[in-house]
Amino acid sequence: MPSHPFRIREIAVQAGLSEATVDRVLNGRSGVRDSTAREVRAAIADLERQRDQVRLAGRTFLVDVVMQAPARFSGAVRAALEAELPLLRPAVIRARFHFRETGPPEHLLETLDGIGRRGTQGIILKAPDINEVNESVARLAARGIPVITLVTDLPRTPRTAYIGIDNRAAGATAAYLVTQWLGGRPGAVLVTLSRSFFRGEEEREMGFRSALRSMQPDRPVVDVTETDGLDSAIHGLVLTALASQAAVPAAYSIGGGNTAILAAFAESGRPAPLFIAHDLDEDNIRLLRSGRIAAVLHHDLRLDMRRASQVIMAAQKALPDFPVTTSAIQVITPYNVP
Repeated sequence: MPSHPFRIREIAVQAGLSEATVDRVLNGRSGVRDSTAREVRAAIADLERQRDQVRLAGRTFLVDVVMQAPARFSGAVRAALEAELPLLRPAVIRARFHFRETGPPEHLLETLDGIGRRGTQGIILKAPDINEVNESVARLAARGIPVITLVTDLPRTPRTAYIGIDNRAAGATAAYLVTQWLGGRPGAVLVTLSRSFFRGEEEREMGFRSALRSMQPDRPVVDVTETDGLDSAIHGLVLTALASQAAVPAAYSIGGGNTAILAAFAESGRPAPLFIAHDLDEDNIRLLRSGRIAAVLHHDLRLDMRRASQVIMAAQKALPDFPVTTSAIQVITPYNVP
């Protein structure tokens, strides 16, 4: 393993492993699973990116970021948090990341319960709103661990705060843009979600449908869901949905996979749709700049990460309590990409 400047204890804390296990990995001893070695390498990479934080003197907060989301979005969240870390001085926040694109709920529960046993100053969580996850959050709260939900809420839990946009308002905003730009053109709107059990996505769809009914009650909506927002899953489902409609002049992508959605339109011989999407990830920036997406509904992830970190510090009595408001919804077009 390449050399590094970090102590075994620092790596062990970052990886959530024992110092003995880290020592075995670093020295190439036998009896270590490949997955454990990958965790150690990932911890060292995290420490490298957060090196300025490691060197700071001050009260240290260890924060765990747990997300079920496509890699393009979780990567944007990681970059936003790590960009904010040096600005939170004199406090020192060290972040550990636990990302998954898909998988059974049991894997997510194992991650959350494992963090609860090892200890943390706070968890930033994007997870489905299902009973098992809600119960896990309740167990974390009983241990005194603050949980901040990100982008999609878990309102039936004792979570500390929700950080993100008003998702119903975002869906209504998308409906307004679609109706204003389509005018009287006939046809359905394709609406795509990653998973119906993400409350934030469900609320965006509800806001979209409600606003569309009030503005253009006769315009049909065709749904595609249970794709995890992954290109490989969404492509075929969109092709099937398009085959069922005479005309689909617009698409509202709630859950991502936008490159695959546009490819499905092209493959089916359809004109490119008026396309509304969410989040300024790398794919959407590229599609915006090429004119293939008309607008992206965006919120400032760096500001969200700053607020989440401050809420955790307030929960640990390092800052006074403060009200948490929803993030502003920004409409980004090809002409105002940040």
